[in-house]
Amino acid sequence: MPIYAYRCSTCGVEKDVMQKMSADSLTTCPECKAETFVKQLTAPGFQLKGSGWYATDFKGGAKPQPKDAGSPAKDVTADSASTAKTEATPAPAAKPAAESTS
Repeated sequence: MPIYAYRCSTCGVEKDVMQKMSADSLTTCPECKAETFVKQLTAPGFQLKGSGWYATDFKGGAKPQPKDAGSPAKDVTADSASTAKTEATPAPAAKPAAESTS
């Protein structure tokens, strides 16, 4: 059950009350008995910690496979870097074969 903060605008008394969300708001002040007891707008009493929530976290469907499950994952950046090096480096020139004239 949530805890709601109330304040009386007549006498200024403040009180936190635990009540169901479906329950009616309190209106009678417990101190002065005036009908000026109103619910206050307060900050939520919890914090979200961690890396965050994403739109894909709670949707159904296929879940992503871990990297080490099934076939080994291919590192695209390493492959493209090695391909670029081999294309940019010319192959060494072949030496002519020595002719034998004996």
